[in-house]
This record gives sequence, C-alpha cells and structure tokens, in this order.
Amino acid sequence: MVRYSDEIIDDVRQSNDIVNIISQYVALKRKGRNYFGLCPFHNEKSPSFSVSPDRQIFHCFGCNEGGNVFSFLMKIEGIGFKEAVEQLAEKANIQLPQLENSQDSSKEELKSKVLKVNEFTAELYHQNLYKPTSKIAQEYIKSRKLNNEALKNYRLGFSLKYDELYQTLKKQGFGEKEILESGLVKKNEKGRYYDFYQNRLMIPICDVRGRVIAFGGRILEDRKDAPKYMNSPENIVYSKGRHLFGMNVAKKEDLKKLLIVEGYMDVISLHQRGIKNVVGALGTALTEQQGWLLRKNAEQVILGFDSDGAGQAAVVRSMGILQNMGCDMRILQMEGAKDPDEYIIKYGTAGFSKLMENAISLIEYKVKILKNKLNLENTVDRIKFLNEIAQMISKVDNNIEKEIYIEKIAKEYKISKEAIYAEVNKIAYASSQGSKILAKEKPVIKKEPKKEESKVSEKILKRENTIISLLIDSEGKEIYQVIKERLKPEDFKYELNKKIATKIYEEFDKGNFNVNGLIDNLEQELQNQITSIMSYDFGIEEEGKVKATKDLLTIYELERLNSRKLEILSSLGKSEPQQKAELEKELNEIVNKISQVKYKN
Repeated sequence: MVRYSDEIIDDVRQSNDIVNIISQYVALKRKGRNYFGLCPFHNEKSPSFSVSPDRQIFHCFGCNEGGNVFSFLMKIEGIGFKEAVEQLAEKANIQLPQLENSQDSSKEELKSKVLKVNEFTAELYHQNLYKPTSKIAQEYIKSRKLNNEALKNYRLGFSLKYDELYQTLKKQGFGEKEILESGLVKKNEKGRYYDFYQNRLMIPICDVRGRVIAFGGRILEDRKDAPKYMNSPENIVYSKGRHLFGMNVAKKEDLKKLLIVEGYMDVISLHQRGIKNVVGALGTALTEQQGWLLRKNAEQVILGFDSDGAGQAAVVRSMGILQNMGCDMRILQMEGAKDPDEYIIKYGTAGFSKLMENAISLIEYKVKILKNKLNLENTVDRIKFLNEIAQMISKVDNNIEKEIYIEKIAKEYKISKEAIYAEVNKIAYASSQGSKILAKEKPVIKKEPKKEESKVSEKILKRENTIISLLIDSEGKEIYQVIKERLKPEDFKYELNKKIATKIYEEFDKGNFNVNGLIDNLEQELQNQITSIMSYDFGIEEEGKVKATKDLLTIYELERLNSRKLEILSSLGKSEPQQKAELEKELNEIVNKISQVKYKN
C-alpha cells in the first residue's frame, strides 16, 4: 500500500487536535478531562461517545468503536488511510511529499486518472457553452436569467454530440478504462462509444476540495422519452450520498447558517441572487454522511426542500437524521411558491433572507402538517390534534424548550396551555410507569460476549487490561522491562489482548513505542479494544504504577505456582516410587517459592 513515512504521519497527527476535528461532526460537551457526545456510528439518546484530548483518541462505550484522529476521519468520511492523512495535512497546511507508485497503487492511479478525465471534460463542456452551435443552451440560460458569474462559479457547460467526447478524450491521451469508469461515455452492444449526455446543459458536481467528481445533465429539448435530469453513476470517485452540490462554493463564505435545497438550479439561482450559503442534496433523501458534512460546516442547517408531498416527506426524514447529530435545524415555510428558486424570483433576496430568518423547528413543522390534515373546527379532529401535539412535545428532553413550544402552540391554535401540559404530563407518567413494569417483568438482557472473551473470566480480563494500560502509560522502558521479564504475550488469555501485547512488545524492542502510531497499524477490532482500555480509569496513581505492576505480576506468578502444585498433588498417588520422589522434591520447592513470593509482598 502507498504510505507516507512515520515521521510525516506523526507530524500530521500532532498538528490536528482530535477534539477540534471530531467537533466538526459531533456536538461535544466537556465532562471532567474528556468530551462526550452522541455517537455518530450508532443510534443513541444518551451520549456514550468519548473523546480524550490527553490521549488523542475516541471511544464509544455503546458500540465499542474506537481509534485516533485518522481512524475517525476514515470511518466518518468513508475514505482510506492515505486520503485521511492528506485531508488532515491540508487542514494543517503541511506539504506532503510525492509518493512513489507501488504494486498496490492501481486503484489510486485509476482514481487520479478519472478525476483528470472529469476535470478536462468540465472545461471542455464549459467552453462548448459559448459556441454558436450551443444556441439551445444559451437560450435556456437566458430564460433562467443566469449571469456570467453564476456560469463561472458553477462551471456550467453543454454536452457534445454522439461520440465527440470519446474521440476528444482519446486524442488527449486518456485510456479506455478511465473514460468508461468516469461514466461520461458508454459503449453500446455494437461496440460503439457514445456520450452519455447528449445535448444537455452540464452541471459539474465537485467535492469540498473543488475536484470534479461527477456531472448532472439537464435536457433542453421538449422530449417525453428522456428524463429531465441525468446524473453520473456512482464510481471510483463518486458516491452521491457522501457529497453536497455546491459545498465547494458555499464553504468560501463565513458559514453560520447553511441552506440545503433539492435541485442544482435552485442552488445556482439563489447564489447569484445573494444567498451564497446554499448547497444541494444529490437525491431525494439526505444521508448520514451528508448530515455530517452539514454539521461540520455550519452552526445551523436550514432545509429548503420543495413544498410538494415528496419534499415534505424528505424534510421529515432529513430532520430526523440531523436531529440525531445534534444539529441546530430549521425549515423554510415557502408559502406562495413551490420551490426556493420560484420564491426568490417572486419575492426577491430581501424576502428570501426574511424567510430564512423565520425558519421553524421540526416540531412546529410537524404541527403545521398535522393542522393541514385535520379540520380544527371538528371536535374529534381537534381532540386528535391535541393528542398528537402532546405526543410530540412529550419527546422533547429540554424543559425550557418544551415550555416554549406549549406557549407558542397554545397561543397560535387557541388551545389551553393547561390542557396541553396535562396531556404531556399524562403521557410522561404513563411512559415512566410502563418502563417500571417492563423493568420488573423483563430480565436484563446482556450483550452476548465473543467466544474467546466468554472463555476468559472477568477478573482475568480486567487484570490483562490493566497490564496493557500500564504498558501504554509507562514513560521509558522501566515498566516494560519489569513486565517482559515475567510475562510473555502468549501468557495473555484474551486473544485480542495477546495480539495487542505482541505489537506493544515489538514496538518497545524497536525502541520507538508510540501508542497513536501503533493504533494506525492495528485492524479495527484491535483499535476498539486498545481504545477501550485507554478510556478506562484503573485508579492507579502515577507514583504507584511500578508497585501496581509488580503486584499484578506476583498474582500471575502465584497462579502458575499453584497450578503446578495442584498438578503434582493429583499425580502423586499414581506415580512410581522414583517419579514420586522427584515430584515430592519439586512440590517442596514450589511450596517454598510460594512462601517467598508471599513474604516479599
């Protein structure tokens, strides 16, 4: 695998504080020496995700995921180690050296070539937009009132006819493999190559770094046999669920609020009219990866999806995702327009800015949808309305937030505050009683331990974890030398600990033990185990570490001696006279050793 030197990796790691990096994705609060938040890798209501600024690691006590700053970025962004190093190096303004190709670098090479194909094509399409033959595209741009700045910012273009793109790319020296992998060119049953996008307005899709990773193509002809939009298929450089259209442009602004809309043209139209903090979803449903990208880049996220049924459903789904991430979320109320583009054209930039200022919360949004479904003049519907509202509010954890919602809803819909409070409290009481009953009736279900873990007693596992913790925390080789003399890696009973101990011993013997460097080279299961150990407080003070180490090793020694003692005792009755004499001699020696060990301690 292509890899940077350990020195460079250490430099990048030390230049990126893990708390700062993770807080771009997860809302963290300090508790004692560590920070806690809701785990981004599993659903939870109570924060069990811990980040240690001292150790520069993270660990979730809920799902057991753990690692360092590289591991986190790899998992949250869905990238490899090399790309994680490069992203963090860029953040820290560290210039990385060029890596030599290796036998395992073919994927990286193909990725690089596809990106070059995309970049060349984006420029080709953009230049093609201004040719006399692109009249249909020019007329569309004129009808949408798009200015030159918008065309330049988003690099709009016009696709070529039939196989012109393929021929042009071949002349530029691009190979068939990267051309087809890009998705820009297809091959038909007869073996002929053709442009996937023909006579379409072309919209390059860029990642946050501004690299062209895909395209969206809008049809300009009045055709019912073809889709309005065609988008690049997912490939080696593009996964639509991990990106947001226009983020590379929006991030240039000082982002406190970030508006997300559905379509490409919505983004472009809003940006040219002064709403520059806007990005587009690349699909009907917001993904978790897109949610983290939003959470990372803005303090508040505003959803501006279309006002139709599909848009409303997308809002509810998206808000649920963002809510789990601890985002400050709002929703646009676009009355009098079907989408953001239509609204800003109709009411202007000032009107749209006011719309964003008045964006509402998820509960307020759900209440409005519910109200539109029911007839509040009807008694039965009014009761149903009250019950549904109470259900929503009862799920709000913050009491101040709960009170504000009740006050606002009571005033707006002319419902008694007391009635809402009474219903909310009733639901809360029923829920608490139900929990008590379930707790009495149902046995506590414990997580099934792994096979190798179940064979190791809790006492032994804790002891092994303590030993590893002492090895990690030791400065210099003092504790390691004490342990090494009396305990070998193969003496560990828990398989993961055995593997970790082997790696630690190897690093100490090389003279360059660095726990974060070690984590970089461990498989995920071992990363989870070592960060779990590092996150646990074993209650050993610094000055008492050497004594604690010797005490633990004494326990190991006594266990070995006693185990051998029992073996001899069970064999004495079955032994021949000569063998019996030898065993009795060994037994006396063991008894003396046990006494000596106990006396020393």
